[in-house]
Amino acid sequence: MERLIQGARTAVRDCLGVKAGEQVVVITDAGTKEVGVSLWEQAKEAGAEAILVEIIPRRVHGEEPPPVVAELMRHADVVLAPTSKSLSHTKARREANASGTRIATLPSITADIAARTLDADYPGIARLSEQVASVLSGGKRAHLTTELGTDLIMDIEGRQGEPDTGLYTEPGAFGNLPAGEAYIAPVEGTSSGVVIIDGAIAGIGLLDEPVRLVVEKGYAVRIEGGAGARQLEEMLAPFALEGRNIAELGIGTNDRARLTGIILEDEKVLGTAHLALGNNASFGGKVTVGIHLDGILTKPTLEVDGKVIMREGVLIL
Repeated sequence: MERLIQGARTAVRDCLGVKAGEQVVVITDAGTKEVGVSLWEQAKEAGAEAILVEIIPRRVHGEEPPPVVAELMRHADVVLAPTSKSLSHTKARREANASGTRIATLPSITADIAARTLDADYPGIARLSEQVASVLSGGKRAHLTTELGTDLIMDIEGRQGEPDTGLYTEPGAFGNLPAGEAYIAPVEGTSSGVVIIDGAIAGIGLLDEPVRLVVEKGYAVRIEGGAGARQLEEMLAPFALEGRNIAELGIGTNDRARLTGIILEDEKVLGTAHLALGNNASFGGKVTVGIHLDGILTKPTLEVDGKVIMREGVLIL
């Protein structure tokens, strides 16, 4: 319990820089309420006008919150969103950031994850994330491979690499907690090859067997494998072709994180890469669709313009 309190305190005071008198909205639901209450209590201790809002869990990652909650987000100084499904890739989040709200989303977080990862060396994580993001920003073509058979080419020219640092103290700042990744939106229609997801998939969890994606002209046109593949097909079915867009290439930079089946932590694990399907409008892409699903690849090799920046899960910078 003490570790959860300390993690919540770090998140509120250090990561978001909450000050006395600020309006802080904590959005939670039944699945994440223990963490939500802990964050709310720490916001109160920091002297903030702290508001705790419990919503009905969203159906999928990226589904909008109720309009009244979106309005609260726009008028708050700080929003912390420990919710079962991610609010990261929503219009509500983007509009709140545009109004100056500082936001951290904590999708599917558990008390165990919060206690283990929130009280981390975020200045160190920030430095590494910014280094990787800088390499991605300066690149034209990314080539991702794994020993299991991943071989994917993506154009990234003109797109901005984003560091998820964990330090969101400036107006309009946004990221996940726990933090620790660098990511970019590949240019739509350019990704091609094969992806073998062997770690975990958002909404499914840890995989018993790998899921194979065949990618053509920027879309996952075939999904092959066992139960995980069938589940992924079912989740994507309501969203037509745009749900299959290769939306994101990300690299984990958090040495406290480990694979648990909860994507919030999984995508931050140092030594992994992740690819997302669906929405990328929140970070420089052009696809707006009501789903964003990340898949984790272990021990990847990543080249940017022919230069290896990660070899079999080891960053080389």
